[in-house]
Amino acid sequence: MPAARQASGWALATTAAVLGLLLGLAWFAPARWLAAAVAHSQVVQLESPRGTLWSGSARLWLVGGAGSADRAVLAPRLHWQLQPSWSGVSLVLRADCCTPQPLRLTLGWTDGGPALKLDDASSHWPAEVLIGLGTPWNTLQPAGRMALQTQGLALGWRGQRLHLSGSAALELQDLSSALSTLQPMGSYQVKLVGGEQPALNLSTLRGDLLLSGQGQWRPQGLQFRGEARAAPGREDALANFLNIVGKRDGARTLISLG
Repeated sequence: MPAARQASGWALATTAAVLGLLLGLAWFAPARWLAAAVAHSQVVQLESPRGTLWSGSARLWLVGGAGSADRAVLAPRLHWQLQPSWSGVSLVLRADCCTPQPLRLTLGWTDGGPALKLDDASSHWPAEVLIGLGTPWNTLQPAGRMALQTQGLALGWRGQRLHLSGSAALELQDLSSALSTLQPMGSYQVKLVGGEQPALNLSTLRGDLLLSGQGQWRPQGLQFRGEARAAPGREDALANFLNIVGKRDGARTLISLG
């Protein structure tokens, strides 16, 4: 019996030591582990990571996908904090260049499966970062400012379907392109509204390039139909741009996705 109790004690001590080691490794896991995981997305990259998995920073890049040479820095330095809890994990993001207030995302679990929520927030980004996504942005070479505002935005599962609730509005302010001599061409809003059939709307706020369109997210992906045209007297300055972004139909250009 004493030998059995001694063996049991050693087993418990060994198990506790292993668990302690694993927890220690997890707590001090380096930031490069997160950078390696993010790189698998082939859309964003974390370069020069510092700190730990739970609290760190890195340069954030947008990339054009596997094999693409297109990339653009989205934030000179992105700071993050991961905060696990019994109900899920929250992620707080801060970029001095672009987020007046930190962005907070919460990943949790519902009866239908995982659910992701973004707290109401606003952020500002240079339009040039879109070039990093590759085609067609590397051809358009956009410049200007982007302002993103979200309200009640959340993703989750209902049965076997992905459900989007809330809304997001992206303003493209003083947008210009290397394909046009008109600088800037105008300012525009792209609005996403959640629901059973999430809808996307494109409208012109001001400017000589007139853009409009509507789309819906269906199970097979985004389906969007829109058009672009030049304001009277601006046809020549915008002709090259209109020839590239879609199919010409007289004075207008038809834009179709999906």
